[in-house]
Amino acid sequence: MPYSGALRIALVAPPLERVPPRAYGGTERIVHELVLELDRRGHDVTLFASGDSEPPANGQLIATVGEALRPTGFGGDASPYFYSTILDVLHRADEFDLIHAHLDWPGILLAHVSPTPVINTFHGRIDFPFAGRLFEDAPRGLVAISRAQAHLCPEVPWEAVVHNGLNLADAPFERRAGEELCFVGRIAPEKGVVDAIEVARLAGRKLRIAAKIGPRPDERAYYENVFMPALKAAGSNVEFLGELGPHDRDRLFAESAASLMPGSWPEPFGLVAIESLACGTPVIARRAGGLPEILRDGVDGFLADDSQAMAFSVGRLDRLDRQAIRASVLERFSAERMTNDYLAVYRAMLDHMGRGVEPRLAASAARDRWAAASATDGPESEARQPALRTINAPIEAAASRRPD
Repeated sequence: MPYSGALRIALVAPPLERVPPRAYGGTERIVHELVLELDRRGHDVTLFASGDSEPPANGQLIATVGEALRPTGFGGDASPYFYSTILDVLHRADEFDLIHAHLDWPGILLAHVSPTPVINTFHGRIDFPFAGRLFEDAPRGLVAISRAQAHLCPEVPWEAVVHNGLNLADAPFERRAGEELCFVGRIAPEKGVVDAIEVARLAGRKLRIAAKIGPRPDERAYYENVFMPALKAAGSNVEFLGELGPHDRDRLFAESAASLMPGSWPEPFGLVAIESLACGTPVIARRAGGLPEILRDGVDGFLADDSQAMAFSVGRLDRLDRQAIRASVLERFSAERMTNDYLAVYRAMLDHMGRGVEPRLAASAARDRWAAASATDGPESEARQPALRTINAPIEAAASRRPD
């Protein structure tokens, strides 16, 4: 019979930002939303995260590092901290019915060695040369956050595609916004911040940039050698606000005519897009990655293929209904919807592994079947295909190439 009742769930976050992040940190925001929703629904939640994270209201926090690494200015090799996180989880794996990891590539290692079933959500890009090797003999439980992300590795037996969701109901809303455009994200070439400056110039609009400067040498070099010269050349037409906290970031969205997302990389999802839309603010984005799954072209904003086309779209913003934009995103990308989808993934996985035993007793039965089921090549291989398709060097890459 299908699983019902409370589950003992471990949520595993990277050690890079606290949960929730004080400012920038997309993966950690998603983990926080899951902690809140699963805890509210009566599940027994344990969070593995930095020691300065917020513990679940009715669960516990297991500190994987004393405090989050990035806010301290750490920009080195985070691999040992990911190894340590995996060990922390393994030492307590028998305490859980299911482990939900948000570590990207290190999560595959965890899934192969854990005695407890592991769900792995990939938040970052997966189009790396090493991907094929790590996805060989892939364990069950791999989840993509967009169809575009999953299609980059179509041979992977994805368990499901689950779009991200946030608690967006309190986002500020301005029916009549200003004329300025905004860019929110990271100062990084893949995010297209310099392209955003060009779009604003071509459109004849002022631009406000709220963005994080990464601590790594390559990130600092891009900031100093590429972004700063472009910012100075733009003069008073572009204002750089630095990294903003959630309240100020949402106010920036609400006051802007549109948000620009000109990055050409295969954005796995795009939390900035749903945050902007929740404020009623349209998004003008390059047609790349998972953004076409979020933006309804001509309804929530506009999809374009280059800076000139994006600038042209600025002149069409008055055709859009900001209130309708907000209403739609609150329904499609809520934390409640995301949690419902993940619970369906959890229960489908445990039903397959435990054959209908009560959750707390099923964990041991699931562990007995886990290794064999993950490597099945015969008739059972059908069970490895995504049960929920209708739901609409690696560790260093996990630390450096994030979706935030």
